[in-house]
Amino acid sequence: MTRIIVGPFNRVEGDLEVTLDVEEGVVTAARAGSPLYRGFEQILHGKHPLDALMFAPRVCGICSVSQSLAAARALADAMGLAAPANGRIASNLAHAVENLADHFTHFHLFFMPDFARAEYATRPWHARAAARFKALQGSAMAEAMPARTAFLTMLGTLAGKWPHTLSLQPGGSARALEASEKIRLHALLRDFRRHVETTLFNDTLETVAALDSVAALSRWTAEKPRGDFGLFLEIADDLALDTLGRGIDRFMSYGNYPQADGLLLPRGVWQGGLRALDEKAIAEDLSHAWMAGETRHPACGVTQPDDAKADGYTWCKAPRLAGLAVETGALARQVVAGHPLARDLIGKGGGSVKARVVARLLEITLILPHMEQWVRQIVPGEPFCTQGELPDKASGVGLVEAARGSLGHWLSVADGRIANYQIISPTTWNFSPRDGAGVPGPLEQALVGTPAGEGQVAVQHVVRSFDPCMVCTVH
Repeated sequence: MTRIIVGPFNRVEGDLEVTLDVEEGVVTAARAGSPLYRGFEQILHGKHPLDALMFAPRVCGICSVSQSLAAARALADAMGLAAPANGRIASNLAHAVENLADHFTHFHLFFMPDFARAEYATRPWHARAAARFKALQGSAMAEAMPARTAFLTMLGTLAGKWPHTLSLQPGGSARALEASEKIRLHALLRDFRRHVETTLFNDTLETVAALDSVAALSRWTAEKPRGDFGLFLEIADDLALDTLGRGIDRFMSYGNYPQADGLLLPRGVWQGGLRALDEKAIAEDLSHAWMAGETRHPACGVTQPDDAKADGYTWCKAPRLAGLAVETGALARQVVAGHPLARDLIGKGGGSVKARVVARLLEITLILPHMEQWVRQIVPGEPFCTQGELPDKASGVGLVEAARGSLGHWLSVADGRIANYQIISPTTWNFSPRDGAGVPGPLEQALVGTPAGEGQVAVQHVVRSFDPCMVCTVH
């Protein structure tokens, strides 16, 4: 048995090291290490509760809207507030812009450049992949970056700025929109739709969203060139990425995008069948984290560093749902929501590198048309935010779906100050260490069986398929 350490990883937000046990060229065990501690829970302790709206978004510069929204919802829960229709819609739009921009960026700039590596020089698609996606040189960057920038300017209109907006409030949105701004939002959505339909899919969003099986996806791909998505699918078939990085096949979603009559994307857990999610069944195991304390629900959790802990190998806690590890992310959202293509992908190959990437791009096709509808539903002149008073003693929870998966903020207020604040981010779930029973986290399990040859390129694919954000992981 050989033990190797892979890391630090480039094109990954934050610091990550993965320790691999390798036998006969294959990973037999993995340990995901988050070597940087930040401690936002300690920073927030003792602050005024509304200060969470300023501090929490700074957990991350990539998913700051998600962090803002989770903090705002925790405060709304504590205050008993509900946003008016305009505030709900504006918050959904801001959140969707960030999430879709993240999917778009991950595909073009973080994931696909690995296929331009010299290890694949003999593959029939390599020259096209290198011309399109080679880091800093490929044509995709020159096209994707302006499209991404233009799309993200929607957040200037919706939220004042990005990242770290202060417009998302417990009662809705502090940024009221005018009729002329609706026109601007429509134009930006139109331009982004045109780009992804032309360059990414070479087809309409509605056609891709309607693909209902792996067989339908294959037929669609074979009809004509399918842009960058088609190139990925060709590569995925050649490298059998549907058999690489299979995880635990247990998926969780907090649900996303509140509507007048519920959530657009539902809340739930999938493991061969759908069941309700019990938020009270969440607990953080600290057995192999450099943290002092015992397993607790995050509402009463503790974040106390203990870097001398003998069994620790990461600053990341091990969140578990009813004692079980779960995978979260776009694939989990679409599986829980019942999209037939996502269900067929996991039915045939489980959670895999291919399934995770397909689910991200599928989510673009599903959510962008809803965003166009939401803009039409905004009524200028009507309220965007509800005001309320925060009790001196209260508690609240804010559950949202960031691009990378399930994000939760748990808030406790005593004597008008934050008595406890705990955050579990998506990568904390996916890159969690072993728990007290010795069960590895989702990534650690997904890496078992992965070829670990020169350059560990297959290991890189598995890691990137989760789109990790390590600064969120240990915030």
